[in-house]
Amino acid sequence: MNQPLRNIMTSEVFTVNESQSIREAAAIMSEHNIGALPVVNNSGQMTGFITDRDITLRSTAQGETAETPVSKVMTAQQIVQGTPDMDISQAAQLMAQQQIRRLPVVENGQIVGMVALGDLATEQEFDDEAEEALSSISTPSAPQE
Repeated sequence: MNQPLRNIMTSEVFTVNESQSIREAAAIMSEHNIGALPVVNNSGQMTGFITDRDITLRSTAQGETAETPVSKVMTAQQIVQGTPDMDISQAAQLMAQQQIRRLPVVENGQIVGMVALGDLATEQEFDDEAEEALSSISTPSAPQE
């Protein structure tokens, strides 16, 4: 049964601007109890993604200050994205292949939603896809060089 992502995505997406500090990004994450934020430019176009793990490993562990701009520690290359009309099964397969737990949903260059692995798991008809995605995501990947 084909269902578009728009049926399960979270539409209220909190973002951070690439020029904001990692302190501000961490505060947004803390306030909304989330672990990742899409990074947008002044036009609202997604330019990257930052996670609580990025802040820890790419800034704190490297001796950066809390005022370090998000752009310095975000993931900016090869941001995997979905579209609102993408089939949920396709999204789960993409998340599994790319070993990601969160999929930003973009339309016309603007972030319009977010789908997390947990969103897939709450839809009973997609239990198999969620299980497969989690299994693939949990498989250790090769270290980056």
